[in-house]
Amino acid sequence: MIRSIFVFLHRWVGLVMTGFLIVTGLTGSLLAFNTELERVFAPQLFAEPRPGVAPLDLATLAERAQAIVPDRLVGGVLYAEPDQILISFANTNDPVTGKPNPIAGFDQLFLDPWTGAELGRRMRGDISEGLINLMPFIYKLHWTLTLGPFGSTTLGIIAIVWSIDCFVGFYLTLPTSLGGFFRRWKTAWQVKRRGGAYRVNFDLHRASGLWLWPILFIFAWSSVMFNLRPVYEWVTKATFDYRSRMDEAKAIMQRPRNDTPRLDWRAAQETGARLATELAAERGFAVSAPLGLGYSAMGGIYTYQLRTSRDVFERSPKGGSTIIALDGRDGSLVALHLPTGEHAGNTVESWLYALHMTRVFGRPFQIFVCVLGIVVITISVTGVYIWWKKRRARKLSTNRSAACSNRTEPRLESDARTSAATGHSR
Repeated sequence: MIRSIFVFLHRWVGLVMTGFLIVTGLTGSLLAFNTELERVFAPQLFAEPRPGVAPLDLATLAERAQAIVPDRLVGGVLYAEPDQILISFANTNDPVTGKPNPIAGFDQLFLDPWTGAELGRRMRGDISEGLINLMPFIYKLHWTLTLGPFGSTTLGIIAIVWSIDCFVGFYLTLPTSLGGFFRRWKTAWQVKRRGGAYRVNFDLHRASGLWLWPILFIFAWSSVMFNLRPVYEWVTKATFDYRSRMDEAKAIMQRPRNDTPRLDWRAAQETGARLATELAAERGFAVSAPLGLGYSAMGGIYTYQLRTSRDVFERSPKGGSTIIALDGRDGSLVALHLPTGEHAGNTVESWLYALHMTRVFGRPFQIFVCVLGIVVITISVTGVYIWWKKRRARKLSTNRSAACSNRTEPRLESDARTSAATGHSR
């Protein structure tokens, strides 16, 4: 009884998820090589490397960006890649209405790390701008289906369902009885290539899910982390020692807004570097390199981002997630976020992020994730094929039963009439 309920749930949940998983699987395969494809489709956004030449510091780059776009308020400067600086802009409010001013024209500016010269600008994800926005558009499709918060929430719900269905699917591969358990379960891990189309599809569906179960669950649950943060944090708090990023953000939001910090970019950079040295000695971590500097008027804080020995991808050139928050008025420490080593839940979260974003294990893992997206599509399509074949078989069986019933009824009526006539003659 329980198994038949799980079969029913797995079948219909899988059908509901199919379209979403095909879209996210295909786009995820491409995003495994996001930077590499960006270099193909938008090469103008990357600077010519200058071996032996030191790049400009973050404060200088922020000042150069402000000079290039004087009508915008620079909100942050980040080493998106070793040869690419990404400038983001602060949200400003209309002085009359108090509402946020709409961002028009572009929301990303790219600079040369060695000269501070502009490389390009774009409105992220606007495919009408052409190939320069192809990969951001694919990312937007992967994350929100290009439907904004509604699409993000929808994919978050699908991710929760997918996470639960991972356990349901695993349960359904188990033998129904304990007799010869491992011998019988062994067949679930195999694909009989000489079987018919249905058998091959069924084996591919079941075996792929078993062999890749851990990483499929990791990607399903990390999708919840990205798209439905409250649900993810609720489960993580219940499972691990965890320092909530949402709680940290709420605490910062409760601080008074400050549109004009006393510290300028250079003072903030120097203060962040000093705090990093002090905190590294106090907490026992090593600083590798500064990566970003940003200012949020909402809480009146600067964020100083750097790569340290506490980062999961500390040896990767693709960023770091150690963050120091400092007060924009006096430079005092507001918060320190270390990705690993302090709270088990935050360490797990850092690994989920790094695995989902292919920030670990180099090129082999990128290739693996690219193939994994195709496997997700395969599992979805084979699941639909299995459902269709069973549905077709059930329909044929029903039609045969109806046909047999129709042939039997006239015969019974004829026999009844014959019997009645015979009885009457007697």
